[in-house]
Amino acid sequence: MKKLFFSFLLLLYTCISVAQQSAMVQCKVMDMQSSYPVENAVAILQSTNQTAITNSEGILVIEVPTGKQTLIISSNGYVPQTFNLTVIPERNLDLGIVLLELDLTAEQQLNLITLTENDLNESIVTDNTSGLLQASKDALQQAAAYSWSQARYKTRGLDSRYATTMINGVTMNKISDGRPQWNNWSGLNDATRNQEFNLGTTPSDYSFGGLLGTQEINTRASQFRKGTRISFTATNTSYKWRSMATYASGMNKKGFGYVISASHRWAEEANFDGTDYGGNSLFVSMEKKFNDNHSINFTGIYAQSSRGKNSANTQEVTNLMGKKYNSYWGYQNGKKRNSRDIDIAEPVFILSHYYKINPRNTLQSNVAYQFGKIGNSRIDFQNVPNPDPSYYRNLPSYYTSQYENNPALVPNNAYQPGGLGGIYTGNSPENTVFAQQALGSFTANPQINWSNMYLANTRAGTNADNIERGREPSVSRYVLYEDRNDDNTLSINSTLQSQLSPHIVFNGGISFKHLKSHNYKKLLDLLGGSYYNDISPFFSGSQAQSDLNNPNRTVGLNDTYGYNYNLFASQLDAFTQFRFTYRKTDLYLSQSYSRSDYQREGLYRNGIYANSSLGKSNRVSFDNFGFKGGVLYKITGRVLFALNGMYMTKAPALRNTFPNARLNNSIVQGIESENIASIDASYIIRVPKFKVRLSAFYTLINNATETSFFFAEGVYQGENTETNAFIAETVTGINKKLIGTELSTEYNFNTMFKVLFSMAYGQYTYNSNPTVYINNDAFASLQQEVNTPSGITGPTTSFGTSRLKDYKLPGMPQQALSLGFEYRDPKYWWAGINANYLTGSYLDISALLRTDNFLKNPQDVNSFPFPEATQNRTRELLKQEQFDNIFLLNAVGGKSWRVKKKTYLGFFASINNIFNSIYKTGGYEQARNANYRQLNQDVSSGTPSFGPKYFYSYGRTFYLNIYYNF
Repeated sequence: MKKLFFSFLLLLYTCISVAQQSAMVQCKVMDMQSSYPVENAVAILQSTNQTAITNSEGILVIEVPTGKQTLIISSNGYVPQTFNLTVIPERNLDLGIVLLELDLTAEQQLNLITLTENDLNESIVTDNTSGLLQASKDALQQAAAYSWSQARYKTRGLDSRYATTMINGVTMNKISDGRPQWNNWSGLNDATRNQEFNLGTTPSDYSFGGLLGTQEINTRASQFRKGTRISFTATNTSYKWRSMATYASGMNKKGFGYVISASHRWAEEANFDGTDYGGNSLFVSMEKKFNDNHSINFTGIYAQSSRGKNSANTQEVTNLMGKKYNSYWGYQNGKKRNSRDIDIAEPVFILSHYYKINPRNTLQSNVAYQFGKIGNSRIDFQNVPNPDPSYYRNLPSYYTSQYENNPALVPNNAYQPGGLGGIYTGNSPENTVFAQQALGSFTANPQINWSNMYLANTRAGTNADNIERGREPSVSRYVLYEDRNDDNTLSINSTLQSQLSPHIVFNGGISFKHLKSHNYKKLLDLLGGSYYNDISPFFSGSQAQSDLNNPNRTVGLNDTYGYNYNLFASQLDAFTQFRFTYRKTDLYLSQSYSRSDYQREGLYRNGIYANSSLGKSNRVSFDNFGFKGGVLYKITGRVLFALNGMYMTKAPALRNTFPNARLNNSIVQGIESENIASIDASYIIRVPKFKVRLSAFYTLINNATETSFFFAEGVYQGENTETNAFIAETVTGINKKLIGTELSTEYNFNTMFKVLFSMAYGQYTYNSNPTVYINNDAFASLQQEVNTPSGITGPTTSFGTSRLKDYKLPGMPQQALSLGFEYRDPKYWWAGINANYLTGSYLDISALLRTDNFLKNPQDVNSFPFPEATQNRTRELLKQEQFDNIFLLNAVGGKSWRVKKKTYLGFFASINNIFNSIYKTGGYEQARNANYRQLNQDVSSGTPSFGPKYFYSYGRTFYLNIYYNF
């Protein structure tokens, strides 16, 4: 009995002891300048990641375990405060009044994320990920977002389709290409400033997430600080001027609040020649809190933009006209007019219900609808010269790269190894004269001649029927049209968060998304003519018809022509996640399932693909799974070790599933989901003056598919035939390997001065020899179509494997360094400077050039290689170009003044690339010379007509933002 009694006392004592292993910490959080309470400030306990938020009076209460603890109190737009606590059981701590200082560097977050040409170009597959990093405070991620993004740096070698971007829990990644369309909320910096970002495969409360991470933008009205903000910006990047105003009402006594924000951006000419810009954005968020358990929020976003593009140029064109040259524009009536505009207007509406079931369970449900348009304009023409002033036939190199390839005239030594397979005639007297004439003509008239196109249209032939009626309308030979995408997307989702126990949190969600995408060619401007013939000038007879059901059709302003089809897609996603939090260890496990269904519906019966263009295609379905998990081991409260791993499959993007969607229902042969495996480890130190993160990662992406479109010459099609045609290239079975390390350090000498150093070292390469398929319209016109058992309609020709293994992934620096210094003065001004060095950026290479087709001689009856081809010369021709190293020096600064108790006036300014370095930011090989002889002759001439095309940086840029908060 005594043993039982003492056992009971021991158990009771243990329970009491356990119950006493914590204490309550409280404080009142206030704005340092205004002395007003800060609502919704967040306190995070570093040892357990436990959080608490302040109420409307700024009061914060959090339960903290005993021992030495680190508590961080932060709020959006303020400098975080760190407290090192020694907590004694049952002895509650009152920190008194905690003053938060306005973070002037937050203006950098709000303003310096700018989109570059590649981000906005629908035909360039590379994009940077700076927009994902706005919510991050890590020194390396800040460098990547604000400094390295100028050089198209991509975090861990990944583009944005490997991250999940959400607004109020609704995924904003496009089904068509998997990427978020940043323009859908551009110009609304104030409205989208409340963000969370989880890097890599770390857990997210809202989604299973992507390989690169999860970004959640919160536009809930109750999360905005009450007040008004007006700002005005001057810059010289993608636009020149911006005005913006935002008002947040705060939540009134009836539980209602709203936020309104609007902006206007414009430039008659931005950084590159002829690139005009116009953008208008409007945001509204309204929230009604019915009681402590139910709240509904409505968010509406409308961001319209129109921007003139700039051209990628060959080295020849750049040498003649400079790095700012843009061939897409010309003068019309004394005003610059760009032929290639991108127009975007896709409003989105989100209705969210927040349900606090009980203190341990919350449920959020959303319904979102997005619609609108993306249009990319260009000039179309029939039976007249190409109006592009930089068209290869208009350049001197067209004449100086000429060869005589007639076998009867070519000596035998030209076919010996190391020969050229022809006689060089580019230096003949005739071609020399022609080259000089082309040089003079191009340099004198380097821009599009709109007047000549109007003149050609008004002098074109007439329509006999209209002549009889006394009218003489002329057929347009040149018109301006746009490739148009009208998307309608419905999204429905719910996410549940449940505190299963003091140490276990469950997150789960399910979502459904449906897309109808109408894709067509729309006539925008007849350029002085009266109508346009809806035929293809490259074909004859019935094959020239865009729609056999409406042959010989003429079209007018705003009519659809050329191609016309719908794409349908449905996605179902579900995920579960368990997070385990203990004193020394945090764990998480997450699982996901998704199903994607795709289908094409042709609205025209195309003349080339008469049997496979009209109507609905076969339906393509992909089932995918994902698993990820990780552990965070707390060596001490300030020293941590993290290990994360992921394996998942990912459906191919809709645009990569149908290789020639504009003209037929073909489906990529044997297309499958991507397989992704990744592991990363981090060693983290977080002490008051010193922060370090050292990470290493290893990622494999297997079985990816990519599509592209271009004009090629010398494409071998078998049976000793070669064709010159516009082709659709599909590359399947692409494997990629991404290995790297990251180092992020931040040292605070005192409250005013700190130094930051970041390093990212990666090796990102192709890890397989994928298969190349070509859908060649010219070849299709020569043979009868066939239907294969898999439902794939021809003709699609396999060119076998492309030797891409160990080539570098293109369009981004693979190594980067940054060293920065910041000074923050107690009188509310700050300044910073950082130096950056980036290297390891490579040209985008052609998969077709690295197939066996490259060496096959179409004139040889046995399809033997070109006799003059040698291994060394082949290696030289196919060597991947590495761009020059980049050095960037940037300076930033700002100041804030308190005008009245809650009124502030301030400015933020930056100068990027102080030394005005203009460097290649990207580029691609032209595959027009698709075989060895043509490419070798072109390069050997010294002035290649079809050399790589390059994009260039802005050069020195500035940014000045003046704001007024009241």
